[in-house]
Amino acid sequence: MGDVLWTPPADVRERSQIGNYLRWLREHRGVDFADYDELWRWSVTDLEAFWQSVWDHFEVVAHTPPTATLTDRGMPGARWFPGATLNYAENVLRMPGRADDDPVVIAHGQTRAPVTLTAAGLREQVRRVAAGLRRLGVTAGDRVAAYAPNIPETYVLLLATSSLGAIFSSCAPEFGTRSVTDRWQQIEPKVLVAVDGYRYGEKPVDRRGEVAAIRAALPSLAHTVGIAYLDPAGPPPEGALAWSDLAAETDEPLTFTPVAFDHPLYVLYSSGTTGLPKPIVHGHGGILLEHLKMLALHHDLGPADRFFWFTTTGWMMWNFLVSGPAVGAAIVLFDGNPGHPDLGALWRLAEETGTTYFGTSAPFLLACRKAGLVPREIADLTALRGVGSTGAPLPAEGFTWVYETVGDDLQLQSLSGGTDVCTGFVGGVPLLAVHAGEITCRALGAKVEARSADGTPVIGELGELVITEPMPSMPVGFWNDPDGARYREAYFDLYPGVWRHGDWITINDRGGCVITGRSDATLNRGGVRLGTAEFYSVVEGLDEVVDSVVVHLEDDEGGAGELLLFVVLAEGLELDDALRKKICRELRTALSPRHVPDEIHQVRAVPRTLSAKKLEVPVKKILTGTPVDSAAAKGALANPESLSAFATLAQRRATTHPETTPA
Repeated sequence: MGDVLWTPPADVRERSQIGNYLRWLREHRGVDFADYDELWRWSVTDLEAFWQSVWDHFEVVAHTPPTATLTDRGMPGARWFPGATLNYAENVLRMPGRADDDPVVIAHGQTRAPVTLTAAGLREQVRRVAAGLRRLGVTAGDRVAAYAPNIPETYVLLLATSSLGAIFSSCAPEFGTRSVTDRWQQIEPKVLVAVDGYRYGEKPVDRRGEVAAIRAALPSLAHTVGIAYLDPAGPPPEGALAWSDLAAETDEPLTFTPVAFDHPLYVLYSSGTTGLPKPIVHGHGGILLEHLKMLALHHDLGPADRFFWFTTTGWMMWNFLVSGPAVGAAIVLFDGNPGHPDLGALWRLAEETGTTYFGTSAPFLLACRKAGLVPREIADLTALRGVGSTGAPLPAEGFTWVYETVGDDLQLQSLSGGTDVCTGFVGGVPLLAVHAGEITCRALGAKVEARSADGTPVIGELGELVITEPMPSMPVGFWNDPDGARYREAYFDLYPGVWRHGDWITINDRGGCVITGRSDATLNRGGVRLGTAEFYSVVEGLDEVVDSVVVHLEDDEGGAGELLLFVVLAEGLELDDALRKKICRELRTALSPRHVPDEIHQVRAVPRTLSAKKLEVPVKKILTGTPVDSAAAKGALANPESLSAFATLAQRRATTHPETTPA
């Protein structure tokens, strides 16, 4: 793949967190590594030594020590740090390197004035809210649910809940009632904390009706707590407490319930676009170790940093972001429309908050590029050392744009992982150069491989992304799955004992990775497999095209099938034969004649999840005759109305292509 856009400074080992770790390994473990590749190979071979070193290097606070590091390496069922008791919140609230009056939570949004919490202020809020939850009868194992945005209260609630050994779950307030109840009816929360609404840009969004419907659908609720966010003077919902009651003054000390390493910390959910969302249970210890490793050793975060990621509370990147204080980093929270009043808003926020690490999604970076934005001309970004991109593959032109317009001496880290492990298992590291269009490396402790169709590992070829050794942050299970059947089916059905993630990946001989889309959305024509990411890179590289989605409808007889491309065009443009020819010419030249679509249609919007992922599979289902309501859970979509265009086309095709549209 591409050109070298950034190389590590000569003294990187003296200046970085991973350099400190390498020195520590030499001094305390007597092991020395010449380069990252050697370190990575050790980390995925001697799992016990590596993960014990993470525990010891970061001085994890435990109440009782483990009797071993790992018992039974088999997956699923690997057991990490048996016998250990600890608490995630206690380890986060240590905030190493931070004084009591240092700001550690810096929150901006479009609903209210900015809020800053110091280290002492955060601990005080958690102390009060934990006492408030205790008054409501919350004990270890109870579920506490937050229908709330990326604001300090949600973070305080997570830490207070976990300090008690209770289990947290959040849904962003843009989620519709059905999406929320599909998630929470599975886990039966005892307490609901909910906002009355929020502002998205200048638009007020009242959610009181949704909160009432959610309460009515959850018979398990003993208490509701209202956060007066949209209307600070408004009363809490009927029969509910106000947040100020929950966080009332008390003289109860801040204590931490010691729990087992694999005790549930929070429940995250798969996107739920097809079928009921999977309730993925993450444990205290696994999340703590994984996030210490990633935040410090890969993202190079420490007490000098202000760490931002644009995310909602409905995406696992929120859970990743808010572990920042565990390595001493302050976190920057943002709630609102990232495009208001224009796409420069988050870059100006970075200047205002002194952000040193700016995390976002590939679609956001590509939208900025398409809009002709030059962030360093509209904001002083000299504090920025790192930019992170996830949510979709970032093509080479996205990398180049960052280095040309944001900063030429920062490290761009494209990463990929999942809600299932609540981390990135491929990403960047300070020791290695950044190549355009390429994820730099496989993360420490993540034995990621590409597998060919016959199950053998391949280098330099497209393969199915698998993880062949256990990681501590793999789920401790799915909720209400006593025999583990749903969990095994989700990851271990195809290759027994090996985690299959559902992405296509190519790993090159230097360890760099390119992910080319979901393996269930693959385009496969005449035996040539192509991930959708490359396709979108070509189509959306055209000035006329704002967004696109492509699906391949297979031919049961083994023929080439049909390739259908849907494009969203720039304001005022209509799809005509000249533009169709231009798109086909670009695809033929850049990819191959096999990738020229059979039909190109203009649509007003591409269906996306609430975390902005494109929905190829539901579109494909609709086009092959599945009713819209069965093909996708509308409440999990950012724009459910976008599906109607595909349903209309499916009906039209049923009369003109009866042989390709099952009844």
